[in-house]
This record gives sequence, structure tokens and C-alpha cells, in this order.
Amino acid sequence: MSRIGKKPVVIPSGVTVELNGTTATVKGPKGELTRELSPAISLEIADNEITFTRPNDNKANRSIHGTTRSLIANMIEGVSTGFKKELELIGVGYRAQKQGNKLTLNVGLSHPVEFEASEGVDFEVPSNTQIIVQGFNKEKVGELAANIRAVRPPEPYKGKGIRYVGEFVRRKEGKTGK
Repeated sequence: MSRIGKKPVVIPSGVTVELNGTTATVKGPKGELTRELSPAISLEIADNEITFTRPNDNKANRSIHGTTRSLIANMIEGVSTGFKKELELIGVGYRAQKQGNKLTLNVGLSHPVEFEASEGVDFEVPSNTQIIVQGFNKEKVGELAANIRAVRPPEPYKGKGIRYVGEFVRRKEGKTGK
């Protein structure tokens, strides 16, 4: 049995979960998320808890059991508390600005790079070297943060680039100069 799939998901107050066939809709104070789920896994809602069961121990059913539980748990967490990813810019002259719902990055390229916030995702720029991407959809928040980081990933010699807060970048030794 899947260790993750066995755990029930607790539905917090203020969040409603509706099942319509294989479609799950989660509504909360931050927003609403809808997702198609696998028809092999059955969901049961009772006493503010969702339990997940699979019909048999087929490899396909085993692999989707824990995934389905994690998807629903992330949807519930997103509409109740939300998700955020923090990035930092390291380098001389590297800076970020927020203009409306656009994020403009100046990271040593010949042109500024612009990102537009999609629905349910927002930028916050507390200082010109920090970016916070936040929203209620975990996939969109992570994808947008990864796309921002991909503009100038941290390089191993000087450590310049865009990195997640707390990310460790292994440094390399440069040329010895003999």
C-alpha cells in the first residue's frame, strides 16, 4: 500500500471539495482549482477528510495512488494558504522591477527581460534584488519561478545569477594562472 496514498487529507474550514465523476473542484478563500483525476482511484469525503482507495495492486494503480492524494492535498493547501517561491539576484547591476502585473529583469543581457503574471500568480519585489512569486496554484508558481531562474541560472565560478533563497551553488576554482 502507498504510504502517502493511505494518509487521509483533512479539509480545513472555509474550503469546499466537490467531486463530479472524475473531476475534483476545490474552492477556498484564495481561489478555485479544478482538476481531472484518474478514474482508477476512488475518493470518499467523510467528516472533513478525504480518503483514497485503489481497486487492486496493479503497477499503474499503485503509481497513481499517492500522486492523486498529493494533487488534492496541494489544491487544498493552495486555496487555503497559498504557495510562494523566493528568488534572489546576485551580481553587479542585476535588478528587478515590478510595473503593474509585469516583472522586468536587468541581468547583464543586452535587453531587459519581461515576465507577465498569469491568472492566480502574482509578483512581489521587496527590494531590487529579491523576487517573490506567490499564488494558489502550486504548478503555476513553480513553473514561473523556474522560468525566471532560467533567464540567468547561477554560475559556479563567481556565483552570479538568479537563484532560489537558500539554494546552495557549488563553487569551482578558477584558473591557477601559472
